[in-house]
Amino acid sequence: MHKTPRRPFRSREWFADPARSDMTALYLERFMNYGLTPEELRSGRPIIGIAQTGSDLSPCNRIHVDLARRVRDGIRDAGGIPMEFPVHPIFENCRRPTAALDRNLAYLGLVEILYGYPIDAVVLTTGCDKTTPAGIMAASTVDIPAIVLSGGPMLDGWHDGELVGSGTVIWRSRRQLAAGEIGEEEFLQRACSSAPSAGHCNTMGTASTMNAVAEALGLSLPGCAAIPAPYRERGQMAYETGRRIVEMAFEDLRPSRILSRDSFLNALSVVSVAGGSSNAQVHIMAMARHAGVDLRAEDWTEHAYDLPLLLNMQPAGKFLGERFFRAGGVPALMWELQQAGRLRGDCLSVTGKTVAENLQGRETRDREVIFPFEAPLMHKAGFLVLQGNLFDFGIMKTSVISEAFRQRYLSRPGAEGIFEARAVVFDGADDYHARINDPALGIDEGCILVMRGAGPIGWPGSAEVVNMQPPDALIRRGITTLPTLGDGRQSGTADSPSILNASPESAVGGGLSWLQSGDTIRIDLAAGRCDALVAPEEIARRRRELPPPPVPRSQSPWEALYREKTGQLVDGATLDFALDYRRIAENTPRHNH
Repeated sequence: MHKTPRRPFRSREWFADPARSDMTALYLERFMNYGLTPEELRSGRPIIGIAQTGSDLSPCNRIHVDLARRVRDGIRDAGGIPMEFPVHPIFENCRRPTAALDRNLAYLGLVEILYGYPIDAVVLTTGCDKTTPAGIMAASTVDIPAIVLSGGPMLDGWHDGELVGSGTVIWRSRRQLAAGEIGEEEFLQRACSSAPSAGHCNTMGTASTMNAVAEALGLSLPGCAAIPAPYRERGQMAYETGRRIVEMAFEDLRPSRILSRDSFLNALSVVSVAGGSSNAQVHIMAMARHAGVDLRAEDWTEHAYDLPLLLNMQPAGKFLGERFFRAGGVPALMWELQQAGRLRGDCLSVTGKTVAENLQGRETRDREVIFPFEAPLMHKAGFLVLQGNLFDFGIMKTSVISEAFRQRYLSRPGAEGIFEARAVVFDGADDYHARINDPALGIDEGCILVMRGAGPIGWPGSAEVVNMQPPDALIRRGITTLPTLGDGRQSGTADSPSILNASPESAVGGGLSWLQSGDTIRIDLAAGRCDALVAPEEIARRRRELPPPPVPRSQSPWEALYREKTGQLVDGATLDFALDYRRIAENTPRHNH
């Protein structure tokens, strides 16, 4: 190999430091015990890390156990030396009390690996939603060349001849169960049918959303995000990703050269036109802050709210991941934005080319799935930021507002987009499940269900519990959706038009802490306001005299540390002390002996 890297590889500080031959011997010695040779590690070839997120504990990412072989092949063929290592597992469905705790923990561990070991560049394997931001946050902190390889969605789920999307089928079927339309066995069968193969959610839930975000940011090869996990193209993408990361190592193409305010605004746009997850707000903000990019809460409204819904994919639409892939995936969505003048095409990407160059010839092949910008599924279908006396920040995904919901709450003549509702307040999910069917609550279509105690500090970690369904009696009357509001999150696979991520949360004294059942809440979507109609003096009295909502004690050391160091959802729920550390690979760590 005769290539000369743009910047000397940092692994040379371990394996080829002429001033410390004793340390070189120490660093080299143990790598020999599984067959590597000194010549390989001292050849001037880049050491490429493969951040392995796949394991039996992470079914959504388990495909990477196999894909890593193709990544290795690509790295070797391009002249690099692959080194695979494990990343803290994250599994949204099964981790209790919430997988949100693990994003920051995986981030911390990955930073230490990328900084403290002789790694020149890294392939970030992603899938389950929080693995994507954890990897990108870490890559920004360390700032070595990095590329994202997503594992891809499952094959489409089918049940009794109908498409059933992962996650989305759960939320829809539980309403049918409450209405008495199906039994528990049918419920379980539908859930199982929605997960027919390896891969992450086959809906545009948070997993598909975040991997689309990685591609929109320019951190994945074009077309990577939507390839279903079992398809041959997924293995081919793994190979090409391995080849490309070696070239990036020589080019010194680091996250700091790719991630910019414009690239993050592109990501916001893609999430909106895709009908993506509201969880994207938290993760995009976290990634931007770790990258040192100035992104503000109001950017969601200013740059993405007025965008149309273009992707006909569950939960906002009809189809699932296989059809999205065949329709052209993320590049086809970005092509529509580019043609409409709503994409910042001069952003650099991992290809070494601009976004605009990557999108040539990417128009969709399926107009049932990806609609034209000028004739969309829905106009103004992005994310709306709200504020008021209950919180400084909340966000609402408008692409899942059904026609029935719009007619019931948002279509009063002369007051379109404005409604008032009686609050029914629950202190956590256990309280909700215990009391939602209590007739004494008098819940009817004039109510708004409020979940508090679900934020980063209160849960802890912030939980996906805000998408509350109405009482069974109301569902049997055909009212399947009520307005909901909370200081937690909701699953990206859910189709509830909730006000989410309310910050500050009740556990730190936010407005939901003094809200009481029976209070009237007024929501004005046009003005971006959500207020409890409670007099200021009464609010002051409640703050002064009433006990705060209950907060469960920490159950593990990490929960306690997480609560101590983590900020609010509006700012990405980051470990705020970690934001002081950026581009740390520019300084080599001290020797260990």
